[in-house]
Amino acid sequence: MPSKLSLSVLMGTLVTTLATSNVNAADVIRHKIPDSDFPISLAIEIPADAQVVNFSGVVPAVINSKADPSSIAAYGDTETQTVSVLKIIEANLKNLNLSIGDVVKMQVYLVGVTEHGGKMDFAGFMKGYRQFFGTAAQPLLPTRSTFQVAALANPGFLVEIEVTAVRR
Repeated sequence: MPSKLSLSVLMGTLVTTLATSNVNAADVIRHKIPDSDFPISLAIEIPADAQVVNFSGVVPAVINSKADPSSIAAYGDTETQTVSVLKIIEANLKNLNLSIGDVVKMQVYLVGVTEHGGKMDFAGFMKGYRQFFGTAAQPLLPTRSTFQVAALANPGFLVEIEVTAVRR
């Protein structure tokens, strides 16, 4: 049977351990890209006890219901689709009591367009992206990868984005 002294030491150690390991997601560390104003983080450190939330890919909403639903005209250009997708992501985050500032990782899939010789419209994507990230109102930047893909599920989709968020 343990002595009162050893139980007391054990309890003290347990309380100290719990107190010092109480790190919350607000302690997420975002590392800037050195000598760059590009609006993504170089790296992000997430505390071990943070709640990580992974979201499935999101595609744009129809903006022109009169257009063929499998056409780009139904969803708009890359910038328009990017804004649409990020607004949907923002709403999905809000439904889980998160915000766009809680996004720590983003994977972007862009389809090439004829206006750019079959290459992705990265500038159009960035115009939409910069409305949500790196602003005065929302300066927190995720890490991000952007890929050109041959196609997405619907021929009218030019943009699909999936994100990971951390509960703050």
